[in-house]
Amino acid sequence: MESSLFADVLLILQSARQKAYTAINNEMVQAYWLMGKRIVEEEQQGKQKATYGKAILKTLSVALTTEFGEGFSYSNLRNFRQFYTTYPNQEICYTLCSKLSWSHNRLIMRVENAEARKYYLNEVVEQNWSVRVLERNINTFYYQRLLSSQNKQEALAESQTLEKTTINDFIKDPYVFEFLNIPEPIKAKELEIETALIENLQQFLLELGKGFSFVGRQFRISTETNHFYVDLVFYNYLLKCYVLFDIKTTKLTHQDTGQMDMYIRMFNDLKKQDNDNPTIGIILCAEKDETVVKYSILNDSKQLFATKYMPYLPTESELIAEIEREKRLINEKLKIGS
Repeated sequence: MESSLFADVLLILQSARQKAYTAINNEMVQAYWLMGKRIVEEEQQGKQKATYGKAILKTLSVALTTEFGEGFSYSNLRNFRQFYTTYPNQEICYTLCSKLSWSHNRLIMRVENAEARKYYLNEVVEQNWSVRVLERNINTFYYQRLLSSQNKQEALAESQTLEKTTINDFIKDPYVFEFLNIPEPIKAKELEIETALIENLQQFLLELGKGFSFVGRQFRISTETNHFYVDLVFYNYLLKCYVLFDIKTTKLTHQDTGQMDMYIRMFNDLKKQDNDNPTIGIILCAEKDETVVKYSILNDSKQLFATKYMPYLPTESELIAEIEREKRLINEKLKIGS
């Protein structure tokens, strides 16, 4: 038997199985939504909703399990009901939710923020996030950490068109690098963090977001008289520009912002191609000085950003505090510019 024949037949079978799995998944997700709808309709007829609804689910669970076997426990039926109440619009279920596995949907429907749910639905479809990646991103408030989160409804509408994609749709604050296993940022040297990021490049790219491709570390830029080295260089094919990262293990200083501004200008002059957009520079720092952020070149530059990184998985309260602090800085910046 020729190897090409085997390869062709294998490809046909794999393609058919994937199509069958996709079709079955679509139908089952839609069926779960319809079941949730029917359960809610039945419950609404009860005089005492809570007691009546609980009794319905228990009775239905026993009947379905007897008929079809596992998969219809009381808790699963509650999930179907929540699925429907989360997305009462059937079109959303049929156009977006049905493209995801039930495991994906169960995670997303528990997100309280409606705009965040829309974001995760779209990102899982577009970026093909695994269940594990989705869970990690939800737990680390991936959506809220985007700098444009306060205008996310408008940004999401714009991000559907490539030409309207903006820098703020890609940059987060803070970044979470719990995969580095560096418990104390103060004890880690900049080179150690840089090395750990490269050794965990796949996780780093997932945290950075869509469109990033790795170019190099300690990337040299040379002039007639000097050599300069940028910690990490990426190219984002959606933004169509280079993205430079400089790692700092201490509090942000005005010298750090000046250095990155110089790197950006040099990269634009020496490396950027005619069809590239202007270079972006991101300073990853252990702590941000609000005075430096407010009064340095950061306040005026549209290509230079300073963001905090957290080398451990923060608590929900810690993340919320960082996100709120960043929102406050953004609002102050907008007031100064107006």
